Amino acid sequence: MSDTSKPAQGFRLDALMPGEGQIHRLSALATLLLLVAGFSIASPAFFSVNNALTVLLQTSVIGLLGIGMTMVILTGGIDLSVGSVLALSGVVSGLAVKAGVPVAPGMALGIVTGAACGAFNGFVITKLRITPFVATLGMMLIARGLALQVTGAVPVSGLGEGFGTLGNGAPFRIVHMKPNGFPQVLFPGIPYPAILLLVMAVAGAYLLRRRQLGRHIYATGSNEEAARLSGVRVDRVKLYAYTITGALAGLAGNVLMSRLVTAQPSEGMLSELDAIAAAVIGGASLMGGVGTISGTMIGAFIIGTLRNGLNMAGVSAFIQQIMIGLVVIGAVWIDQMRNRR
Repeated sequence: MSDTSKPAQGFRLDALMPGEGQIHRLSALATLLLLVAGFSIASPAFFSVNNALTVLLQTSVIGLLGIGMTMVILTGGIDLSVGSVLALSGVVSGLAVKAGVPVAPGMALGIVTGAACGAFNGFVITKLRITPFVATLGMMLIARGLALQVTGAVPVSGLGEGFGTLGNGAPFRIVHMKPNGFPQVLFPGIPYPAILLLVMAVAGAYLLRRRQLGRHIYATGSNEEAARLSGVRVDRVKLYAYTITGALAGLAGNVLMSRLVTAQPSEGMLSELDAIAAAVIGGASLMGGVGTISGTMIGAFIIGTLRNGLNMAGVSAFIQQIMIGLVVIGAVWIDQMRNRR
């Protein structure tokens, strides 16, 4: 049996042990810092603790989806279904809690639903040999249709305060009681979604850098045939990648629905584009084999910061979409130039 711990001929070693995108990540980080500086000058309220926590909340869903999207992009694939899977998973969690299931098991059921959708994507891609674009496009329609069907296109409400804890809770909150008896909030706390994003980002980076599955993900995207010849079970690697992506979409659905304290079957529209944008802006190559979780996090915060700053400046949501679209095109163009070199 071949030694799967060693890269086969044809692998890109710089992709297998990520280092190629260092300059790209540094430039993305510089862009993020410039955005923060520019918006802080334009609006003093932008550079405040409360607004920073708002950006964290807004970025948490994009970041969770981006981590999963990075996994499949590294294999040379794409997942267009994460926005719809987010909605379906959140709806399943909401319906479960509405039916009397405790909040934690109910949300776990939503995550399992997302993982099942991802596993189905992986099965269709690896066994039926349907391209990732078409397979996940089909799942996008299936998941959205299921979310609308089981709810009758009506939001699931009345889920109770416990359901909103994950999305709206904030530990480490510091409150000082004034002499007159009224509380004064010294620090609003760190939102649970931000803590969850940090944990998932660390876990994702550890998986890609330190575990055999991570090395095989890079190997598959770098040179699939060489990976197969070296003994890497390429189909299983892809199945794992899409399943992880689905599970993270389910987790993101729980976070978003918990923030709203309502399960909305129409939520998550175009979220897949934000996830792809975060990964690409952070240095992931759509050709596969190149990308890091840290880069994706930078990309997610660029999108979150850009939207928050433009909102504070009164720029319409339509113009924001145009600007983010231009940023994505620029990031892909840079990636193309890098590949040509």
